[in-house]
Order: sequence, then structure tokens, then C-alpha cells
Amino acid sequence: MTTLNRRWLLARRPRGRATVDDFRYDEQPFTPPDLADGQVLVRTRVFSCAPTMRNWMNEPGRSYRASIGLGEPIIGVAAGVVIASRNPRFPVGCGVSAVMRWEDYTVLSPDTTATPVLRVPDGMALEDALGVFGLNSLTAYFGMLRVGEPKPGETVVVSGAAGSTGSVAAQVARNIGCRVIGIAGGATKCARLVEDLGLDAAIDYKSEDVSARLKELCPDGVNVFYDNVGGDILHAVMDNVAVHARIAVCGQVAAYDSDQPAPGPRDMMKLVYWRVRIQGFVMGDYAHDAPAALEQLRTWRDEGRLAYRIDLREGFDQLPGAFLDLFTGGNDGALLVRG
Repeated sequence: MTTLNRRWLLARRPRGRATVDDFRYDEQPFTPPDLADGQVLVRTRVFSCAPTMRNWMNEPGRSYRASIGLGEPIIGVAAGVVIASRNPRFPVGCGVSAVMRWEDYTVLSPDTTATPVLRVPDGMALEDALGVFGLNSLTAYFGMLRVGEPKPGETVVVSGAAGSTGSVAAQVARNIGCRVIGIAGGATKCARLVEDLGLDAAIDYKSEDVSARLKELCPDGVNVFYDNVGGDILHAVMDNVAVHARIAVCGQVAAYDSDQPAPGPRDMMKLVYWRVRIQGFVMGDYAHDAPAALEQLRTWRDEGRLAYRIDLREGFDQLPGAFLDLFTGGNDGALLVRG
């Protein structure tokens, strides 16, 4: 029987919101390649859908990290099992999570890749390696602690707080003794932030005036803002920042479906007079500290201090539709597809 490599390709570059017509299914016979020293061949099993992938679908020059070529496989974080290896750190049979392509078989070069390739601990499910212990959680951990630098007792606000990254960022701040307010879309998600994640308050951007609610909830201002969204929510937070506030910019979901660059704060002089620091980052900046971060996340999870919700879909054919659900609120937790 011929082995097939199923793939989802970028059929065209989205104009505005992505649609199913921007993707094209393809399959072709697969023959295992000859690996170079340091390379591994991975059979992908689980795919993570994240909003930032929409940015990678833009043309070169508008995609800041990478631009997927037309007719090339979609790129995203995934997990799988090593089936051939010329890298002693990743033997055959071990699990890995990394930025990979939407296809059944992917060759990785862990020692030279620009983004980290993480070995999945023995006994850990691939779904957990992409979920509570995945790259999104590490992004949340480092962005909050290393960039936001919250101090116990400070007020922290997280946008996209019901998502896979935001929910962990909010809980990290809560776990070190901060007062935490989450911003999310819909009454159900906001209730979950308070009842399940233990946040101090939640703001529904779909039905509430975010700036007015922040003024009410944060009379002394916002000390740390973990920004996943940008746009109007960033402006609302800037209206309510405290002196010496820190803003950790993780993503700009509000701009991913736009043909325009993500806008910055409306009033740059407020940054001067309030001495506000805004800093972007990527998880790879802190990859060398990932083992210690994962150990802390595991400790919090085992102590019941880190909740995580996974929306798991079944079937490789479900990948485009699952990804598009991210932009309509159709997901309930970190969106994974088991292929």
C-alpha cells in the first residue's frame, strides 16, 4: 500500500477575514527522505490552531516572522512522534512539539531551527504538550513574568483572557499575588474567568464599555497589561494605565484580518508623562529557560492552581474550519485538531 502525505496548502492570500477558499487540500505519495545529521522525521498527530497563524498567511513584508508561500503547506504549532532520527536528543519514538506544517510527515532540524523544538516528556499526552504545557503556555508564562514583571498586589489586565495564551497569563499573575481582570467576548466566557480561573473580575467587550469598566474596576490604574488583541481594547487600557505601567505585547488579533498594519496607542505623549513601557516579545527569546518554566507550570497544575480548557476536534479534514472558528468565537478553549 502506498503511503500518502496529506497536506493543507495556502491556495490564496486572504483579503480581510480568511475563508475556506483560502485553503486547498492535497495528498501525494510519501517516501521517507534521507536525513542529514541533526534532522528528525516526525509523524504529526495533533495540530494547534492559533490566531497568529493568520498573520503568516499574509504576503512577504506584512508577515513579520514568516510568510507561507502560495501553494505551500500551512504552518502552525503541532505535535507528533519521531519515526526516524539522526539527532541523539530526539530518538525514534519520542514525542516532539514545534512549529511544523499542516501535513502528515515533517522533517525538523532541532539544532538550527529559529523556533524551539521541545521534546515531550515520557508519559505526557501530545494534547497536553500542545495545551497546558505547550508553547502558548510558555509564551504566557514568559510574557507575563519577564516582560510584564508584575509585583504582588498590582493590578493586571489580560485581553483575550479566555484563550489558550491569555488564560494562562492571567493565572500566572493571579498565582504570584496580583489582582487580575480578564477581558473576553461573551457572558459565558467572562463567567468562566471568574468562577473557574479565579480572576477578580471580567469585562465582556461585546456588551460593555471596556474603558468605562476599567475606570470603575481600576481606580488607581492598570499596572500591567498583557495584550493579545490590540486595537480598541489597547486604546481602552491606555486610557486607564497607571504611572510606570508595563504592557507586554503578545499578539494583535484585532488586526490579523485587516489589510492594514496594527495601530499603536492613540496618544504617544501619555507614554511619556505616565512613563509607560511597551515591549513586544516572542517565546523563543526565553527558550533556554523552558524546562524550569514547564516545571513551575506542572507544579501549579498539580496543586490545582492552573486550569486549562481544550477544544479538541477530530480529523485532518477539520483543520481549516477549526482555524476559522478562532475569529468568530466558535472555539471553547485551546483549539486542537487530532489528525
